Amino acid sequence: MRSILLFLLVFPCLSNAQSQYPQDYFSSPLDIPLILSGTFAELRSNHFHSGLDIKTQQRVGLKVKASAGGYVSRIKVSHYGYGKALYITHPNGYTTVYAHLQKFAPDIEAYVKKQQYKKESYEVEMFPGAETLPILKDSLIAYSGNSGGSGGPHLHFEIRDNAERPINPMLFGIDIKDSKAPYIKSVYAYPLDEDSFVNKSNKKQKLRLIPLQNGDYTIENIEAFGNIGFGIETNDRQDLAANSNGVYNIRTFVNGNKNFELDFKRFSFSETKHINQLIDYEHYATKKQRIQKLFKKNNPLSIFKSVLNDGALSIEDSTYLVYKIRVADYKNNDSWVTLNIKGTKNSVSTPSKINTTPYYIKADQTINLKENKVSVDFYKDTFYEDFYLNFEVDNDTLTLHKNVKAAKKNFSITYDISNYSDKDKSKLYIARLVGYKKYPAYTSTKRKGNLLTAYTKSLGTFALATDTLKPTISPRNFKNGQWLSKYRYLKVKIDDEPSGVSNYRATVNGKWILMEYDYKTKTLTHDFNDGVVTDTKNNLKVIVTDNVGNNSTFEALFYRK
Repeated sequence: MRSILLFLLVFPCLSNAQSQYPQDYFSSPLDIPLILSGTFAELRSNHFHSGLDIKTQQRVGLKVKASAGGYVSRIKVSHYGYGKALYITHPNGYTTVYAHLQKFAPDIEAYVKKQQYKKESYEVEMFPGAETLPILKDSLIAYSGNSGGSGGPHLHFEIRDNAERPINPMLFGIDIKDSKAPYIKSVYAYPLDEDSFVNKSNKKQKLRLIPLQNGDYTIENIEAFGNIGFGIETNDRQDLAANSNGVYNIRTFVNGNKNFELDFKRFSFSETKHINQLIDYEHYATKKQRIQKLFKKNNPLSIFKSVLNDGALSIEDSTYLVYKIRVADYKNNDSWVTLNIKGTKNSVSTPSKINTTPYYIKADQTINLKENKVSVDFYKDTFYEDFYLNFEVDNDTLTLHKNVKAAKKNFSITYDISNYSDKDKSKLYIARLVGYKKYPAYTSTKRKGNLLTAYTKSLGTFALATDTLKPTISPRNFKNGQWLSKYRYLKVKIDDEPSGVSNYRATVNGKWILMEYDYKTKTLTHDFNDGVVTDTKNNLKVIVTDNVGNNSTFEALFYRK
């Protein structure tokens, strides 16, 4: 059992940090027990999770309430990302966000649809004034759903400060039942330069983790020398769900003195991309496991606290160190890892080998690489560190290293396609070859004259690909010539291979109609309750265009009374 004295020594600022946020101002946005599928700041692909993912009992259509009074300051409807999202600004300066919604409350829904029909677009973004859509606390604002990039029905809920920085909603008194300590999956040691080693090796090593009866862990003793860092793979669970979620705080101690802390309390959207430098990016890219580095290396993240010597250990010969890692969740359930280190200056039996190439990338410089009709532009500060790059061009295939280096920002790949016929040029795009079978995945491509350019953050293998196939369009819930008087919805399935759907347009009797696009089910849906289809005899026309300009047209006749 942890002593009260140890708690006060290690966590003197915990209560003060939490009490600075109002505890009774925000209420739960749902009238069900709060069970999470995702926690704040947990590690996601290329970003930290910016809110709480609240389970909705595997259903859509639950009533979503305003967590506090204020006004609707932003509404965004998109095919991907947050899907249907609502933003409410409150008098105390905070903003709450509700995402992946099925639909909005009637007055908000009417406001949104008016804008959609005005712009003839499903995707819209609006910024109503303070007097347009005022909101009372606990009033109905929407219904929960599964729109956008949601992987299943849930409500994504955020609280942001007046600088648009997301903050852990639990700091405001949003309570989640949790008595379970985080669990530790693995711990790794990293020699940080060529003169450092662990157990006579310059290479990263997975350490032998030993669970203890009290729920903590120890690690088999190691011998080390030089500058050493550690990494941890860890997750948390709450009482009422089996999901593997993110943790709240990680601290490390050397001989009882704190030397590193990760505090997942708040971050800004401008810095979330640096998650790829926090984790062992190469390990994640090759094994899909996220190891959080417990040392700071060329990383501007604000979640680093009290970092000494960048979190690394400087181990000398004939010394003994005790290294401890504490992992905690928001409710202060914690797990400890203890590692005894003997400083020993032995010769390295397995030195790391650096694979050199003719192309050395310096992170602080702009670099252009060109071979045949392919060129690559890395702008200054694209990468976090210098490295040797594998750059090869074979006909239309570009090998640009392996995707094992994290990038801060996009770089460009340009192909000169002047040797192709005009007919073929219009069907070309730049593809990233992914998976074992090197499937050509569309990379957003722009054409200017004889140049095709794509911007990406991912290294890997790229090639020119051709899409000559038109999109497919087929009715989902009706047949040509059918009476649909008792139908609430009109549904059409659309799809495209290989470049993907770029845009679509639907009309009835020549008049634009709103059709919501769900890319997960590849379905367009029109709600007859919109009231725009008023004739008995109706000619439906749907035009779908893919990312290289191929288009298809579907027409059908239906009747309504």
